Amino acid sequence: MAPRKSAKSPYSFPNPIDNDELVGHGDVWRAFMDAWNARDVHPIHPVWMLTGPRGIGKATLAYKIAKTVYGNVGDFFIIDMAHNIDDKGKPKTDAKLISVHTVRGVIERMQLSSMSGRWRVIVIDSVDELSTAASNALLKLLEEPPAQTLFLLIVHQLANVLPTVRSRARVEKMRPLTISELRELCARFMGDAEISNETLKLANGSFGRVANLKSLGGDEIYEELIATLENPNASASDLLAIARKIAPDNALYGILLDVIARYGLAELYPTATQQIANITRINLEPETAIFSIISDIKKCLQTHTAI
Repeated sequence: MAPRKSAKSPYSFPNPIDNDELVGHGDVWRAFMDAWNARDVHPIHPVWMLTGPRGIGKATLAYKIAKTVYGNVGDFFIIDMAHNIDDKGKPKTDAKLISVHTVRGVIERMQLSSMSGRWRVIVIDSVDELSTAASNALLKLLEEPPAQTLFLLIVHQLANVLPTVRSRARVEKMRPLTISELRELCARFMGDAEISNETLKLANGSFGRVANLKSLGGDEIYEELIATLENPNASASDLLAIARKIAPDNALYGILLDVIARYGLAELYPTATQQIANITRINLEPETAIFSIISDIKKCLQTHTAI
């Protein structure tokens, strides 16, 4: 049984392209604007890589930058899963990676607009989701970037990016959001929700994580998991019951790593991370894998207590 996608959220979150209010990351925004405003004196770097954890606002910043450039003087292209196409130009709705045909399609449209003499912007969300062929096609484009073209590359894991692509970019490392910034976003988009400090800490600076935890009841599941692990009378069936609550939605799997971090069980982290990855990669049974991780945590806690 493969994990299902996240259930529909009871809250309303705007698509990053429609969100004009950026919270945090003022340093990166100012760095771009300084470079953009001085472009006639010092040519602006054509490739900007916005990197950092998921859910901190990288796409919101990318589209804010794109609209600053595109809204005034040029064309706007998007490479992402929502615009993914196959070799016949038809939408690929069930794909896990962005195809090379998507990248080539944008390149072709760019060439058609090359005579306008105006700036063009290409947003790629995200580089992590490009297929190998798509990454190579992008690399060829970045080796000799077209004139008056700005690339905005969104990256969740810098280690996943080809070194040759990274070397051609100005890398801006975006920091996780602060607790106060998270609270500002919660007030704006989840005004009626009760959000504890524990939930905000679990989010690790990602508003996207807060949204997932609240939308899916992840904060309550986390507390239930902690209580069960610390209950000396908890049985295997109790652990299995929680595994069944986590298993249906892959947005909740991070709870397991949060629990491992809470108890300082670093020895479990590599195995748990691999098991979580295998759920999607090799269609491992989610319930079984998650129950195994929870059981390992319970055993480690019992061992540490005995010592």
